[in-house]
Amino acid sequence: MKRRKVSVIGAGNVGAATALRLAGMDIFDIALIDAMEGLARGRALDIQQVGAMTLSDSRIEGGSDYTLTANSDIVMITAGLPRLPGMTRADLLSQNAETVGSCVRSVMEHSPEPFLIVVTNPLDAMCHVALDESGLGKQRVIGMAGMLDTMRFRTFIAHKLGVSIENVDATVIGGHGPSMVPLVRFATVAGAPLAELMEPDELEAVLDRTRNAGSEIVGNLGTGGASFAPAAAIVDMVHAIHGDEHKIIPCSVLLEGEYDIDGVFVGVPCILSSVGVERVVELDLSVDELILLRRSADHVEELRDQLKQFGN
Repeated sequence: MKRRKVSVIGAGNVGAATALRLAGMDIFDIALIDAMEGLARGRALDIQQVGAMTLSDSRIEGGSDYTLTANSDIVMITAGLPRLPGMTRADLLSQNAETVGSCVRSVMEHSPEPFLIVVTNPLDAMCHVALDESGLGKQRVIGMAGMLDTMRFRTFIAHKLGVSIENVDATVIGGHGPSMVPLVRFATVAGAPLAELMEPDELEAVLDRTRNAGSEIVGNLGTGGASFAPAAAIVDMVHAIHGDEHKIIPCSVLLEGEYDIDGVFVGVPCILSSVGVERVVELDLSVDELILLRRSADHVEELRDQLKQFGN
């Protein structure tokens, strides 16, 4: 059986964790690319050897040469500067835009029509860079954020209430940052509305922790940010595309009129399948929820406009 090809650009913590999970699926051959060639080669070799325990025959190659990515079906862009304590995702804007642009151009030289999953921060703005530099259709450029923020929201709800994560259904939309919008009205625990299960101050604490979950991790680590949860979210998206699952996953996509937002990448529920973004799911948001979502989109638009000033 011919395996499909995926590439992970950036062999840092997120990239390595992603490659490890992908290798464990035993359905892809994987290229792991990094400007630090030894880092990519070493991690690829380490991950390859895990297959002897997991009985995975996936081939993992590492290096700095983008010819390794040739004919990739799906490419994850994780390369870029990580956040340090006290930094916002927006602080990374200019330098990471240059990195993402260069990576995408190099990918496109060797793969005619891949799906691009963008992970580098500030994520929604980097999706604009990837779209512009790749020349791909909007269905093929997708930001990983909504699923990660949703995972965090569900985790904090489950822990606060002392219930199984299986019982929690919740979604986060908006940009990947402080302006994200956890949808309390749509959140349920075993069918019961979340707002009926928590006191207002408890609920607000959960919302605040969700919005600042990335900063909490960065503050604890001291350098770099989350890696394992982002990798899990990426692989869920890869699985939905590769498996033609028609699965609803919140992710950052280019909106063209949906939710009355036009020309901006922002996190919303989407159906992912073998065509990439098959359709944006438009939830019946309240007036207040729409206002929050549009404010979040305005923040992404500001970052996009800053990119234009930088020449990106």
